[in-house]
Amino acid sequence: MSSVKSAMIIGGGIGGLVTALKLHRDGVSVRVFESVETIKALGVGINLLPHAVRVLTELGLAEELENTGLPTAELIYVNKFGQQIWQEDRGVNAGYRWPQYSIHRGRLQMMLLRAVKDRLGEDAVCTGHHLHTFEQTGDDVVAHFINKKTGEQIGSYQADIMIAADGIHSVVRNFYYPNEGLPKYSGRILWRGITESTPFLTGKSMIMAGYQDKKFVAYPVCPTAAEKGKALVNWIAELTVDEMPSRTDWNKKIDKGKFASEFEEWDFGWLNVPELIEETEAVYEFPMVDRDPLPQWTFGRVTLLGDAAHPMYPIGSNGASQAILDAEAIGTAIMEQASAESALKTYEHVRLKPTANIVYMNRENGPEVVMQIVEERSPNGFNNLEDVISHQELIDIANKYKKIAGFDRDTLNKK
Repeated sequence: MSSVKSAMIIGGGIGGLVTALKLHRDGVSVRVFESVETIKALGVGINLLPHAVRVLTELGLAEELENTGLPTAELIYVNKFGQQIWQEDRGVNAGYRWPQYSIHRGRLQMMLLRAVKDRLGEDAVCTGHHLHTFEQTGDDVVAHFINKKTGEQIGSYQADIMIAADGIHSVVRNFYYPNEGLPKYSGRILWRGITESTPFLTGKSMIMAGYQDKKFVAYPVCPTAAEKGKALVNWIAELTVDEMPSRTDWNKKIDKGKFASEFEEWDFGWLNVPELIEETEAVYEFPMVDRDPLPQWTFGRVTLLGDAAHPMYPIGSNGASQAILDAEAIGTAIMEQASAESALKTYEHVRLKPTANIVYMNRENGPEVVMQIVEERSPNGFNNLEDVISHQELIDIANKYKKIAGFDRDTLNKK
């Protein structure tokens, strides 16, 4: 029987909230501490892959997910002229036991927040609590919090373990790795928006167009809009930009003129990229960054989770999904191991290497590398795709990534 009776989770994002739900279901008393004073439905679209949806389904969230996200029917890669490179079914269409969802990140977070408050109680989530310092005493962890705006000390709390799910700028990660520095910049900037438009292709299609230095991604995220014959389309425009903007506020609105001209000729007939950009009211700018994989996440009764442990490029639809898999792994380890220390070390052993492999593969463009291959081999387009890249090469690249990221269909369906 586990000796872990209580847990503090630092960070009320997707990973932290799912971890709270998982541990609570397993009988652990949990409290979540979030730095911001009010958790809002911020962000744009993300994807949840079938292995993450499996975890959320087992936590009793299948109906809420169905009402909040749109099942992704297919994934399509095209070149900068809109010529198809690769198409594959996704989720249940591909034979998975669970769907893949395209979903608004903020709506997903609010859905999870409601579930946590309903199941754990309103006081289980402490907002306006920024972790300042902490120490381990042997039998527990004591954390001290401040109001980030005023610097005022607002309380200390104790638990058997502390799980840091506080993102890419994690206070806890910085404590153990103080010389790590800023996240590593890829040389690429993402501009992101979301707007109501007309459906394209199946109405549940996810498309990626272009190549490494110039790419456009689009997919619908709202089941309610789809029922009305519309599409709430999440889109991402990506360009190689040598110098990373020197800002820390990545939720600031950006003038579309910074990048829109690069895509002004990208009207594929079935999707008008310049029109989609023009119709969008608010566009946000983000650098594509990650961090090097760490040799260790767990230090006694403290461990890292999600982006605090393994921030990765948003390639292959994996960021949120991997945090959810972390939550499952840490819950399982706590139930199977007698001591807190051995449980957190077991969780680290299970998750550290697989997530490191994804970080490295995403730096090589993950499954999207096929778009770069086609651009390099046929920059002016093609008459016959097989003359550029074989179907077997495309299959091999897609399957390799699924196995590395943990959502190989046959393996996953056996769980």
